[in-house]
Amino acid sequence: MNLQQIKNRFSIVGNSPRLNYALETAVKVAPTDITVYIQGESGVGKESFSKIIHQLSNRKHGPFFALNCGAIPEGTINSELFGHEKGAFTGAIDNRKGYFETVNGGTIFLDEIGELPLETQSRLLRLLENGEFIKVGSSKVLTTDVRIITATNKDLFEETQKGKFREDLYYRLSTLPIKVPALRERHQDIYLLFRKFAADLAEKYKSPEMELDAEAENLLLKYSWPGNIRQLKNLTEQLAVLEQDSFITADTLKKYLPEQRSSLPALTSKQQSSGSSDFSERDIFYKILFDMKNEMSDLKKIVLELLKKSNSKEEILEGNEAIIQRVLSEAASQNDVSSEITIRRNENESADDDDHHYIIEPEDSVNLEENLSLEDKEEELIKKALLKNNGKRKRAAQDLGISERTLYRKIKQYELD
Repeated sequence: MNLQQIKNRFSIVGNSPRLNYALETAVKVAPTDITVYIQGESGVGKESFSKIIHQLSNRKHGPFFALNCGAIPEGTINSELFGHEKGAFTGAIDNRKGYFETVNGGTIFLDEIGELPLETQSRLLRLLENGEFIKVGSSKVLTTDVRIITATNKDLFEETQKGKFREDLYYRLSTLPIKVPALRERHQDIYLLFRKFAADLAEKYKSPEMELDAEAENLLLKYSWPGNIRQLKNLTEQLAVLEQDSFITADTLKKYLPEQRSSLPALTSKQQSSGSSDFSERDIFYKILFDMKNEMSDLKKIVLELLKKSNSKEEILEGNEAIIQRVLSEAASQNDVSSEITIRRNENESADDDDHHYIIEPEDSVNLEENLSLEDKEEELIKKALLKNNGKRKRAAQDLGISERTLYRKIKQYELD
């Protein structure tokens, strides 16, 4: 069975290279019993990949069960997964088989695995290693033969660094990871998916199939789709139900698209008060750049105020030139610009004009604006953090607010070893 036949069988739409690679990996691993870890944002279709793996495996005639770990209360999840004995807790009026026992010989898909409590993670680790488990309230060891497929929209390695996920379980689960791309990473597939959903809805509601004008199609492709395929499908259904005209314009489409969030970082009040470093490295570097820009703006205001506070502009200029030169030189040295500053009168003004204005510029005409290269600032910040912590990467990563794994990657990228 080739890739296109698999797409047709499981209703997978798209030709993105990233999507194709994820599907090829799923097809290759399906005949084995290896534990598979599917990673991707909410709404990308992780459960569809688990069904593909099950249906193409030797367990296809056995049961398949999908469970959202985040939807089960912490107090009952051990009972749901492993079962319980009568009287094990209040309300346990009878013996109960857990999912791992009832799905024996088949496949169980654990979605949002990162939401599992630490105690349940310990039980799951034992089951993965030797197929053994114990019911809640029992001392008898039982065995089961199930294939476990897990999925999450979190970075489990990051969760291990925070102590929220067992490191040994993480390495046991990530034997073979499959990364399902977000919809914004499958740009060429967005319109194909819309057409597929529109055709299905036209058949469902016995109505004409929707069409987009050129501007609406362009708007559809430019949107970031934070809810991924699920969001696109919901939007298509809203249009099919609420719009009487099957020809959709850009103005009509805009009414159904939520406003996109700014990509610029913003710390929550909780982060600001607690000093939490639980935000992305991109946010950190953007914040540094904005702070530097604000400092330069304040510096320019100070210099202009100095030049305005006297009746004799030549006098105040002459008296404060050394101070201005020193302050600007310090700022320039921090922002990789020339430290030689020239202060001259605006040539466009007449000699008789009492209200003179002065121009401040570097001698070599280099712009005083700071270097806004993210990579340069990132490399500089990493060097400072490593120097501050005497080369101890764990502490440097904590200061930067990023994981050790990300820091190792950046050190290798910038050849800082």
